[in-house]
Amino acid sequence: MSSVIYERLRRNPKFDELVQKRGSFARTLAAIVLIIFYGFFLLVAFEPKMLGQPIAEGSMWAIGYTIEMAMFVFFWILTFIYVRRANGEFDDLTAEIIKEAQKETK
Repeated sequence: MSSVIYERLRRNPKFDELVQKRGSFARTLAAIVLIIFYGFFLLVAFEPKMLGQPIAEGSMWAIGYTIEMAMFVFFWILTFIYVRRANGEFDDLTAEIIKEAQKETK
């Protein structure tokens, strides 16, 4: 693509919308991950005995392991949500922006 097309892409209001939506969504997901991740480490620091307790009487699984596994699954779910939205809404908006920029060139 030429620099003229790049300039048209940048001037398109849908481009600003895409950047804003994608950035806002990524920041929200990042905040969720950081809060959960650092929250877990705060639990490790301030309540280590609680995390070492079994989840049920006679169980070999500690609460800490269970929480960590749940976090792992939750982070995969967040990744799936991001990829799904990126491949859907964000890619559709990107295709519209490119189509409009190419249309203006012809």
